[in-house]
Amino acid sequence: MKTKKINGIHLEKMMKNGLANLREHETEVNKLNVFPVADGDTGTNMCLTIEKGVGYAKSNEVIGFYLRALSEGMLLGARGNSGVILSQFFKGFATELARCTWAGPGELRNALIRGYRAAYSSVVKPVEGTILTVTREGIEHIRSQITRNSTIEEILSMYIAEMKKSLAMTPELLDVLKESGVVDSGAQGMVYIFEGMLDYLYGNIKYKRQSKAAQTQQAQPSKTPDFSRFNENSRFELGYCTEFILQLMRGSDYSQRFEVKRFISELEDYGNSLVVVQDGKRVKVHIHTLRPEKVIALAREYGEFLTFKLENMQLQHNEVLREKQEEQRLPHKALAMVAVVNGEGLKTLFEELGCDVVICCEDTMNASAEEFVEAFERIDADDIVVFPNNKNVFLAAQQAVELFGGDNIHIIPSRSVPEGYFSIAMDIPDFENSRRISSMESGVKGVSTLIQTTASRDYSYHELHCREGEDIVLLNGEIVSVSKSWLSSIIDALRLTPDIDDKETCVIFIGEGVTEEERDELEEAIADEFPLLDTDFIEGGQKVYRWLIGLS
Repeated sequence: MKTKKINGIHLEKMMKNGLANLREHETEVNKLNVFPVADGDTGTNMCLTIEKGVGYAKSNEVIGFYLRALSEGMLLGARGNSGVILSQFFKGFATELARCTWAGPGELRNALIRGYRAAYSSVVKPVEGTILTVTREGIEHIRSQITRNSTIEEILSMYIAEMKKSLAMTPELLDVLKESGVVDSGAQGMVYIFEGMLDYLYGNIKYKRQSKAAQTQQAQPSKTPDFSRFNENSRFELGYCTEFILQLMRGSDYSQRFEVKRFISELEDYGNSLVVVQDGKRVKVHIHTLRPEKVIALAREYGEFLTFKLENMQLQHNEVLREKQEEQRLPHKALAMVAVVNGEGLKTLFEELGCDVVICCEDTMNASAEEFVEAFERIDADDIVVFPNNKNVFLAAQQAVELFGGDNIHIIPSRSVPEGYFSIAMDIPDFENSRRISSMESGVKGVSTLIQTTASRDYSYHELHCREGEDIVLLNGEIVSVSKSWLSSIIDALRLTPDIDDKETCVIFIGEGVTEEERDELEEAIADEFPLLDTDFIEGGQKVYRWLIGLS
């Protein structure tokens, strides 16, 4: 094929094919993760992120409209650092094409450039040798070769080829990749996404057709609004969601001086969330307005409506509000807390510690931005404190704060459950909020976290090596001990903990499947080796990590 431009329908099918291709290679991408710990791997996080976007967006011929919804879904569904960066890339992509009906060579080039720039800006300290580098070099190395005569297939083929060259060089930019003998997992995932998108254009369609059950469900009539949620006593503040396609007309009854920029400027006086796309003699418009009659009058100066949709957003809002109320919005308080954990035991523990909402992640280990937003919506508090309890959850939490728009949300930099535990222990409810937050921020300092688990893959970095199935211990995120005995690996790691002799408190969270005999064995070994350490065992029930140990 020689495709000169793509619209929203084309892109939707390309995105579905990109997701299908990534799914085929999900396990492979997961195995590229440097650390041999199965705690929410890159391939899985990227799949879930893009899956949310594809499921969230409705079919729309206008590429700007489709991308807007796709981006919103991906931003909400973003999991892990790789998922957040992926969602930010498509946010930039969508921003560039927001007012386009279709994308040709120039538009696609600019969208790829804006995509990587948005991804870079989302990371406080961008690291080269990652998905960021690959998406940047992929387009920057070919941007001058793209002309108005280029086909979409040619552009994507060149883009993928340059991304692969850049991908092959990622080990030269990151020592940890070089020593492990792998390329960057997120960058590899991005290559698979775009390969799937290109495959669609060449007729290699991988995504499955809808099942008959899904078709039947789609064919069912949409839910009728509950009109009882809006009556003569209701407040009307949100206005109408207005969408239409305007056919520009000839003739003396219509103005022949239509200019899209001036039209947009005039519409901005009447509302927000404005999207205007001109396609020849037709104009597609989306606007939220309190004065639809003004919008209609302005539009009819230039033509007549081919389609028109107007929905009462206040009615929709009231229905959503009712649903939220049914979810039992929490009572107001001065300071509320949100924590992320893995395991029912840890969920119960953090609730007992005073957390108002505990996000319990099971399969992926990483909370999505949407889960944070839903937690914030349930809370009514002057300030909200968030404990990510995982370094791979920070970006999703930050993205959720941006999406929610709350300037009263404070993210405590807890990189592990033990850090979150010790941080909450520093809270003094009688103090004012600013002092409570400051105390909790200080609570994560000086905490050492040991994580004991089984290696999920072979690993080599500097002089440390492990084989799949061996017992390993990570100290503050770095593997420090490898052994064929879980007990030996823990004791060795404790000996290597800086200032271990100055530590006074040791809290041990017991993981899923640990026996009482193993607990007694560990307690005795620690008492023999570190007799001055005050040790406390807590049933955590966490998966993957058999033992979580916090030292303070």
